[in-house]
Amino acid sequence: MDLPMDEWKSYLFQKWFLLPKSVQVTISTAKTLSDIFLHSSSLLQPEDEIFLKRLSRGYLVEKDPNAPPFYREKGNSKFQKKDYTGAAVLYSKGISHSKPNTEDISLCYANRSAALFHLGQYETCLEDITRAQMHGYPERLQPKMIFRKAECLVTLGRLQEASQAISDLESDFATKRTLATSSFQILQKNLYHLKKKVQEKESLPETFPPTLAKTFEDMDLKEENEHISSASSSVSLCTDPLKGRCLIATKDILPGELLVKEDAFVSVLNPGERLRHSLGNKWDTRVANGDLYCHRCLKHTLATVPCDGCSYAKYCSHECMQQAWELYHSVECPLGALLLTLGVFCHIALRLTLLTRFEDVGKVTSKLCDEISNNISFPKSKTLIKTLNYNQEENEDNGKVVKTPIPGCDISGKYENNYNAVFNLLPHTENHSPEHKFLCAVSISALCKKLEAANLQAFATDLNSSKLKAPVTPQLCADLNIWGVAMLRHMLQLQCNAQAITTIQQTESKESIIANSRQVRLATGIFPVVSLLNHSCSPNTSVSFTSTVATIRAAQRIRKGQEILHCYGPHKSWMGVAERQQKLRSQYYFDCSCPACHTEELRTAAGPRWEAFCCNSCRTLMQGDDVLSCGNKSCTKSVSRDHLVSQLQDLQHQVGMAQKLLRSGKLEQAIQQLLGCQRDAESFLSPEHTMVGEIEDDLAQAYAALGDWQKSATHLQKSLRVVEARHGPSSVEMGHELFKLAQVLFNGFAVSEALKTIQKAEKVLLVHCGPWSDEIQELQKMRSCLLDFPPIPGGPLGL
Repeated sequence: MDLPMDEWKSYLFQKWFLLPKSVQVTISTAKTLSDIFLHSSSLLQPEDEIFLKRLSRGYLVEKDPNAPPFYREKGNSKFQKKDYTGAAVLYSKGISHSKPNTEDISLCYANRSAALFHLGQYETCLEDITRAQMHGYPERLQPKMIFRKAECLVTLGRLQEASQAISDLESDFATKRTLATSSFQILQKNLYHLKKKVQEKESLPETFPPTLAKTFEDMDLKEENEHISSASSSVSLCTDPLKGRCLIATKDILPGELLVKEDAFVSVLNPGERLRHSLGNKWDTRVANGDLYCHRCLKHTLATVPCDGCSYAKYCSHECMQQAWELYHSVECPLGALLLTLGVFCHIALRLTLLTRFEDVGKVTSKLCDEISNNISFPKSKTLIKTLNYNQEENEDNGKVVKTPIPGCDISGKYENNYNAVFNLLPHTENHSPEHKFLCAVSISALCKKLEAANLQAFATDLNSSKLKAPVTPQLCADLNIWGVAMLRHMLQLQCNAQAITTIQQTESKESIIANSRQVRLATGIFPVVSLLNHSCSPNTSVSFTSTVATIRAAQRIRKGQEILHCYGPHKSWMGVAERQQKLRSQYYFDCSCPACHTEELRTAAGPRWEAFCCNSCRTLMQGDDVLSCGNKSCTKSVSRDHLVSQLQDLQHQVGMAQKLLRSGKLEQAIQQLLGCQRDAESFLSPEHTMVGEIEDDLAQAYAALGDWQKSATHLQKSLRVVEARHGPSSVEMGHELFKLAQVLFNGFAVSEALKTIQKAEKVLLVHCGPWSDEIQELQKMRSCLLDFPPIPGGPLGL
């Protein structure tokens, strides 16, 4: 996903190993990125490009006129089953394959407006009605859609506009009959009732929506740092001989305090594996991230607006589509299949380089120019004369010696979210394997060949009229060798500096109103300020995302002078110290010496509690390697590890069967199966074992689906103990579990316990997610409901 697809990687690795030893040595020992790029790109042959083109054909990114009727038919089927969300997504797929100003696109927009109406998304429904009309929606079908428009306007309280729509519809009836008699009579009857509804609403006294009880506190930094954009004044940028750049607390920081709020300089939506089609499944009806999120701002939407030139790029609005086109998509659009084949890192590298057209690129390419000036001719440019030499330790300024700014800062010492900061992120060229550098360089070279064919200079010149910052000189854009070296630098940077942008997706089942949630990777982005934070396996911050914005909060009290740290992935709650060290060394090229690694005791033979086995006689943890013995000295029980692992695998199979029963609505059977699994687990697993928590969580869901809230809460509380043992009482995982427990207690009328749990969940989630996360909003609704409306016996309260 991040790197090129496996077939291309295998192809280039084989090409690498077949190269003469002398050529391998030349590339392996090259000191500069320009040497690596120029030597590698010279090895790209026409047959390589043909193979890459064949791989790219697996991605359907062009408009297909045969696809819209297919998706419209599939969407209609979902609509008839009242699966309006599924229908909306399929209509969107039809829209993405339709050409502008065609009946196909207008029909899909109109059908999607109907699905959105039933989902209560009235404003978005109106937007789709407008889009359908703009693209030439057939006259014969207009009355039904105008009636839907009037219904939306009435529901939204826009009565004057609704009356006008009704008047237009009546005028249309009087002048021409476009519907069959039966449909006409039904529509007239519905129109009569809608007019009465308008009259009733007009006679009611005017009401105003209640104002928000709270302002949007904590949405922005309380006091932004003068020297670091997007950062709080509570931190400062320092350098360390061993760690490099880092952020340090300038005062005591309390848990939950907002430290960094940064919009991604570049982000690219992760396409997932579903986009690639097989010969027998040309049009995929499954839902992928690209069907639900804007490809520019990552906003969630069911009403995507497609690029006019391709079927892949989709946006939340016409404005987002236009901005993306002006910034980068005009270049990327004809390269969509190739970019998907070459991976997200290659895509980000291209987009980063394209954005240099809107900055003073001369100031940020001085290092690059120095590297390549001896290898290729570089165009003379007034812009390039005004460069900063970031290599020197000191500069002469009016006879005075001044210190060079920290890399990434401007001449005044300010670190901003801009290309200069991105360019100065370390590529770790010397640490990457030779074959990896060859893969990246040849992939970038193939992309440059396509850019050359698409006449990049014409694209750059066309953008001179943009209202954004003026592009760089066309001469620089024309020299694709420079672009290639820049893209190679960025592609190597991303291994250590790319940030996975995640979102919380709800996974509630039809059988239960407990909203399970899981964190999913949505996109890959680059955040220059977030990249300043060093790693800790037990970090003192928590990161969350809202669309393309990363938010860093203090997860615990941070003393003045302490370093601000976050986790790059390997966390002490998820893996042992040896595994963490190996992962950090292989991906980030450093040996972690954080407090968790430094002070963590050597893993006992029992292993972490969430993976440990226990004695079936005295319940003490088992210890050992191949043969495990009871940790209780008075107990002589011993058993082979292989036997216990086999027993665990059998249990996992049984739990999997129970989960299938649960998903299919066979709740009683699922509960009986899970209770048997619970007994088996107690006989040989630690009480805090992950599998024990999974069984308890499944039982909680099953009992909640049956409306037995008390039993559901009992099992969730047991699951909660497992989560706390593994992740800690203040972890975000603990917050999500407390949220689930609050839902169960709320629906079971356990007012006192529900209020206590809501308070605990808020305390944890406020630190990690802030006051305006969906879960915090739901918790506040539950509290308000419990305090304002005492529960009525006889049925659960609705969320």
